[in-house]
Amino acid sequence: MASAEPGPEDAAEAEEAVYEEMPGDRMELSQRLAVEELLSTEASYVHNMQLCVCDIRAHLQDKQLPELDLEGLFSNTDDILHVSRRFLKGLEDTPGQGQEQLLGISTLFQEFKEEMEAVYKIYCASYDHALQLVESYRRDPRLQEEILDTLNATVPHTGASDLSFFLVMPVQRVTKYPLLLGKILENTPSSASAHSALEAAARAMAQVNANINEYKRRREVATKYTKAEHLTLRARLARLNTHSIAKKTTRLSRLLMHEAGIVAKTEDKEYDDLEEKFQCVASSVATLKENMASYLGHLEAFLLPSPHLCDLQMEQGPAQQQRRLSQLLQSAVFPEFKQRVGRLVWQPLCSLADMLEGPQQLVKKRLDKLLDYEEIQERKSEMGSVSYDEEAAMNTYLAINDLLVAELPQFNQVAVQLLGQILRSFSALQLDLAAQVLHHAEKELEQLPHGHMALPSFWKVVEDSLQQSGAQLRAFCQAFETVAPSPGAQALTPAEERKVLSLVSKHGPDKLYQVTSNVSGSRELDLTLLRGQIVALLQNSDTKGNTSRWLVDAGGPRGFVPAAKLRPYSPVQVQQPPVMQLLGLDGDPERRRHSYASPEAPRPQVATFTPTFQVVAGFSFAARSPQELSLQAGQPVLLLEPHDKKGSTEWSLVEVNGQRGYVPSSYLVTVPVPEPAGWSLPV
Repeated sequence: MASAEPGPEDAAEAEEAVYEEMPGDRMELSQRLAVEELLSTEASYVHNMQLCVCDIRAHLQDKQLPELDLEGLFSNTDDILHVSRRFLKGLEDTPGQGQEQLLGISTLFQEFKEEMEAVYKIYCASYDHALQLVESYRRDPRLQEEILDTLNATVPHTGASDLSFFLVMPVQRVTKYPLLLGKILENTPSSASAHSALEAAARAMAQVNANINEYKRRREVATKYTKAEHLTLRARLARLNTHSIAKKTTRLSRLLMHEAGIVAKTEDKEYDDLEEKFQCVASSVATLKENMASYLGHLEAFLLPSPHLCDLQMEQGPAQQQRRLSQLLQSAVFPEFKQRVGRLVWQPLCSLADMLEGPQQLVKKRLDKLLDYEEIQERKSEMGSVSYDEEAAMNTYLAINDLLVAELPQFNQVAVQLLGQILRSFSALQLDLAAQVLHHAEKELEQLPHGHMALPSFWKVVEDSLQQSGAQLRAFCQAFETVAPSPGAQALTPAEERKVLSLVSKHGPDKLYQVTSNVSGSRELDLTLLRGQIVALLQNSDTKGNTSRWLVDAGGPRGFVPAAKLRPYSPVQVQQPPVMQLLGLDGDPERRRHSYASPEAPRPQVATFTPTFQVVAGFSFAARSPQELSLQAGQPVLLLEPHDKKGSTEWSLVEVNGQRGYVPSSYLVTVPVPEPAGWSLPV
């Protein structure tokens, strides 16, 4: 007797028969299954992404492996998980079944398409880099063992052998959305109310995938051209070939035609405005970095001296309090300030400067590609077609231009924000430093005798003290000027004497003046001169008729000098001792001593004595032949002949310790030997 219950085969045949008789019900069932597939796969995807972010990545972070680039591996999976959770909740909250559910799903895709594109395009653009990292970690046994340990500890049920099992999921998911929507659309009658909405959602997600692919292509082009290459000259020359030389020549020719106005430039107002702002930001960052480097250098130099370590003759009083304050600032306050500036200002500024290098390379490469694009476009308009390589070059320019136009606004905004934050941090640090120094100074000020004095009284004490110190300093300077030897008593160097002879030949001896004290030029056309320099008077007034400023010739530069610091100059022949005459220096004008004399002020009477002279070695000399004699500086010598056998005065024959030989005459000097009675300064 046959069983009353139908077997599996009979049930399947019956179901197929029902489908054949009711095609609308079969389409509705397929539609429902497609919707269930969308919901179930989305829930599974969100669960796996949660495992990837919250378990796997967290476990690897706990291992603290510096070799692992977790940022490069997982990219922006946090953002993807956040968007996917909200999207899943929206799917689950749609009405139960029917056209209303399909309309809700279509609307949800339309609402999330921009967010999905924003997060998935970043992840897909960095996916290849993540795979390269996975491959490099697979070749390292220790790292691969750590990764497998993490997978076994967190997701043993998946059987995953490496991280690529999870990393590929976002790429697969975003590409599957158009397929799932298309499957639902296939099983939705064209007369259904949700059909047009499903079509729009499917087109939107297809466009999202197209935009992601285009963004990835642009990023690949940008990555190729943003790498800053530091090549040697040899490497650059090795890259030169016929093709590269021809391409660079064509670009240069095109650029020159732009500048000459022969051909019109391609105008892009939107890009030009963005580039101008970017270049302004880049210039500001470079200038700030240069100034900050100089500031830190000066701060480092400021911290090198240690005045608080010097011994002071005053053992108590304000000097010791200043010493304590200086020690505190040098050892604690300023080093801490320098460390904070380096951490909060210098390091972020260097990072910002590094961030600018890639866009700067891309902006530069865009100009090169624009010149290629214009050249190819012109050829295309003439010939009607171009080669595959030329078409690829045109697409490269378009990709770079579109990427810059799309991303420069956000980049400029972020760069300006970072730059402003760096400046605000530096200002805050400066205010904090000033507050700390003031706080410590006030603590020390309270212990000073004048610490509680009223401000007007305090400034009166300071003014009196400064006036007293200034009077003492002026008295000291006057005493020093009185005791100090006249500048004219010093011998002029050969170069100075040649300059004097030149001035005499140009202007005459009656026009020569000597500077009585150092002159520091403070106005335009003023000269800066040293005490004792010889100048020639050109005009005894300036251009406005002011007779206190004289126009002089300093042997090259000409300018104005205060008349009060000039005295008439006249060479005075000094009586030479017999030994100097023996050296043959009496008739040589290059060996005279010069001085200036004031006709108004007679020379002070001084106590004199009749000196005796001796010849000594002014410098050490090492003999280089048997005919020469070695000398030590300051060693007395006996001058035998002031010339050599040929009569040249450049060499002199001397005797030292019974030995005779030739030495350079310029190495010998004649010095007076004072009488035992000594000498005295002017009274």
